[in-house]
Amino acid sequence: GARESSCNNNTAVQMASRRGEDPKLRNLKIKTGVFKRLTKEKAMYEKEVVDQQAVIEKLKAQGEDVYVIRKQCEVLEESKKMVPDCERRLETIRDELLATLETDKELAESKEYKEAQALLQGTV
Repeated sequence: GARESSCNNNTAVQMASRRGEDPKLRNLKIKTGVFKRLTKEKAMYEKEVVDQQAVIEKLKAQGEDVYVIRKQCEVLEESKKMVPDCERRLETIRDELLATLETDKELAESKEYKEAQALLQGTV
């Protein structure tokens, strides 16, 4: 017989269900992965801000050219702008993950559900 029309969207959920994986579980895994990645990203930018501030202080102490210091300050400002952006995206995915845990309680015994719950307990 004819397979699906090529016009159909192959969403992650549709693809997961074809592989026999519960689409709700797949959705939970994806959201948990995004939450972990954004948590790491935020920490990385926060560390970058601290490191960059140290670089600037060192350059000033060494009497480095004003142009070089100004360029390093621009790098610092870019990193500083990324922290609130990460915080906003992290808050959004945290809310989505909380909602998923609330609506998909039938997954409560799965390791993925427990992992998501444990991750969130550190942030709520």
